[in-house]
This record gives sequence, C-alpha cells and structure tokens, in this order.
Amino acid sequence: MVMAWIEFAVCLLLIGLAGSRLSLYGDVIAEKTGLSGTWIGILMLATVTSLPELVTALSAVTLAQAPDIAVGGIFGSCVFNLAIIVLIDFVLRPDSVYERTNNGLIVSACYSLVIIGVGAFSLVLAGYGEPPHLLHVSLSTPLIVAIYLLAMRNIFTFERSRQAEMTVEADFDYLHVSLPKAVFGYTAASLVVVGVGIWLPFVGEDLGAAMGWQSTFIGSLFIALATSLPEMVVTLAAARLGAIDMAVGNLFGSNLFNILVLAVADSAFLPGPLLAAASPLHLISALSSMIMTGLAVVGIYQGTRHRPFRIVGWVSVFLALAYILNTYLIFVLDR
Repeated sequence: MVMAWIEFAVCLLLIGLAGSRLSLYGDVIAEKTGLSGTWIGILMLATVTSLPELVTALSAVTLAQAPDIAVGGIFGSCVFNLAIIVLIDFVLRPDSVYERTNNGLIVSACYSLVIIGVGAFSLVLAGYGEPPHLLHVSLSTPLIVAIYLLAMRNIFTFERSRQAEMTVEADFDYLHVSLPKAVFGYTAASLVVVGVGIWLPFVGEDLGAAMGWQSTFIGSLFIALATSLPEMVVTLAAARLGAIDMAVGNLFGSNLFNILVLAVADSAFLPGPLLAAASPLHLISALSSMIMTGLAVVGIYQGTRHRPFRIVGWVSVFLALAYILNTYLIFVLDR
C-alpha cells in the first residue's frame, strides 16, 4: 500500500512540474504568435493543461481497460476545475474574482455547460441500456465534437470582435526566450505528461485495490486531482499576476476540452459505447459540474463583491459545498 501511495505522489509531482512548464512555454508561443490573453486561456492553455486528462483517458480505455477510471477522471476533473475558482477567490483577497472577471467569459462558460449537459444526458441513456450508437461509438460523440468546434469558432469570433473594439498596448514578457526554444521546451514537457498519463490509471487501480476503494471513486477524486494539477498551477499563477481572464478562461476551456476527451475516449474504447460500460454514479459529477458552472456564471454576471467572513464570496462558498457534497456522495454510494 505504501508503494502505491509513493507512486501516486510521484505522479502528482511530475504532472505538477511538467504542467507548469507546458503552460509557460505555451504562453511564450502564444506571445510570439500574437494571440490574445483571453484566447490563450480558453484554447491554448486549456488544451495544454488538459493533456493529462487526454492521455490518462486513452490509456485507461485501451491499456488498462478501466472505463470508470477514464469517465471518472473526466467528469471529476470538470468538478475540480470549477473548485479552483474558490482558490482564486481566496488568493485575490480583498478583491473578488467575480468582480474582476470579464463578462465575455460567460460565453465559454455557457458552452461548457451545454457540452457537459450532453455528456450527462448520454449517461442517463446509458443507465437504461446501451445508448444509441454506430458500431462501438455513441451517437453523442460526433455531437460533442461538433459542439466543441462550434464553441471554439464562436468564442474566437467573439474575442476578435471584442479585441478590435479595445486599444491594447503590446506587452512582451518573454523577449529572452526564442520561439524555437519555446517549441522545444513545450515538446519535452509534453512527453513527460504523456508518460505519466499512461502510468496514472495503473497507479489508480493499485491504490484502489490497496485501500478497498472502487474505480468510480478513484477516477472521480484521485485521478481527477492529479490530472487537474496543471490547471491549478497555471490558474493560480495567472491570478497572482493579475491575468484573471486568462486564469478563469483556462478553467472553462479545460472543461470544454475534457468533454471532447470523453468523445475521443469513446472512439478508442472498442468493446462498445464507453458510457454504457461506466458506472451511472458518474452522473453525480456531471450534474455537480453543471450546477457549479451555473453558480460561476451568476457570480461573473453579477460581479459579486460581498465576502462573508472576509475569506471568499458567497458564490465560492456554494462552489466549495458542491465540490464537497459531490466527493462525499461518490465515496458513500460507490461501496
């Protein structure tokens, strides 16, 4: 059992370190190519920091044959990503993250709400037998891909029109780093993430066997925590620098990408539709992430300023409670 915990700790450390380097070099590449800050958070940083979810899900459904690890890691990561907003709100004291976040991010939040809803709906159908599918792929998979591509196109168009209305002074922070060096560093860090991502499902299975836990709980909590470390590292670093839109955009963008990962994993799972082989308890995490996304939208739209006990805002309190309740329910019911 001790060895399983040591392996898991090493995975956490490697993903945390490699994820931070991925984000750094992704930011450098973005600066060299002239992308906007918000767009960096929604697309580039979100894709970069979500690589562990992609690799872990693929290795779980192909090498480990553990669909619950894959699905639990995906939906659990969505919940954990939204809980990171609470940490940002805490770090920004006495300011409020919701007051300082641009309302434009509501567009990406709403798209993430829609795409998670499609995943949740598919889980409900899977609970009544095999969902509609073509060969081994669920019909919700192409729908998820279409929604993701539509979201990226519309968010990019929205950000470009919004940026055109603003006068932005160029700010170059990485003059000492060349583009080739950034590409090399990005590639090297990606290889580390890929390697650890392949290792994680097996570590999770060993840890679950040692502790007597089920695959649903392992995937929804521990694997989700490990694969979300890059999001947490990057988001908190961006928040400390004052790049709030980039920080929050990274979280919503990561959740969009996570559900795209669900579609990719479904395509790679040859025995049949992935969600039909997974526990229906994952619906708890899916619905929790939808509720938490709605809470975040309300907070951003209203620009909530009040902070009970001078710690975090009321929206953050409810986000934290939703995360705790989600974890408790999965742990109690998955026994």
